[in-house]
Amino acid sequence: MSQLIVYHYPKCGTCRNALKWLKEQGHDLELRNIVEQTPGVDELSELVAASGLPLKKFFNTSGEVYKRENLKEKLPNLSEREQLELLAGNGMLIKRPIVVLGNKVTVGFKEEDFRPIWGTE
Repeated sequence: MSQLIVYHYPKCGTCRNALKWLKEQGHDLELRNIVEQTPGVDELSELVAASGLPLKKFFNTSGEVYKRENLKEKLPNLSEREQLELLAGNGMLIKRPIVVLGNKVTVGFKEEDFRPIWGTE
């Protein structure tokens, strides 16, 4: 089985649940701490494109930084490049986990969404 790249934050309960689920499915994981190994602008752009999701889905809207910076109000006025630069500049702004295998990318964790993509049963 191929190794999945998982951007995560060790203190994040959702990330821990996702990692547990992926391991139970038998996946090999390459873990990347999203704060210490924050993806750059180009990599984020590729992840967004591969995911098929709008860029706004990559923002951790429940996080402290997002709220403190009032990004709900600011994001609509920023270009895509500026939004990517914000994400690349602070891993805590990125919704997690991000799971990657080639052109398959998921953001966040809900078992019902993971099962058809990452399930092995």
